[in-house]
Amino acid sequence: QVQLVESGGGLVQAGGSLRLSCVASAGRIYSINSISSMKWYRQAPGEQRELVAGITRGGSTSYADFVKGRFTISIDNTKNTVYLQMNSLAPEDTAVYVCNADLSYFSGTKYNSGHYWGQGTQVTVSP
Repeated sequence: QVQLVESGGGLVQAGGSLRLSCVASAGRIYSINSISSMKWYRQAPGEQRELVAGITRGGSTSYADFVKGRFTISIDNTKNTVYLQMNSLAPEDTAVYVCNADLSYFSGTKYNSGHYWGQGTQVTVSP
């Protein structure tokens, strides 16, 4: 019942910017209790999935070397949403960007926790 839904992907020219969003929800019956951390990964065709950036509930961030200085991750705990601001995009940033979260939710009778993935959003950067 926990879902992560990404948005904000698209086609952009090299040097351009995009802002990705990922919202965590637990459906009509369950409710998100807390999010420990959220991360963005990406996977280009024929390549392995790689970690792009991560953020904790408290706001501590980490970035892959290849995005430092260009991408910024942020979190809105009130909206259960993580953002990825991507600037100075290059063709090699073309990939499906996937959101990941470690969170707990309340099922009505007990608290549960787990590790969840979104479906991804396509980012294409043209030369």
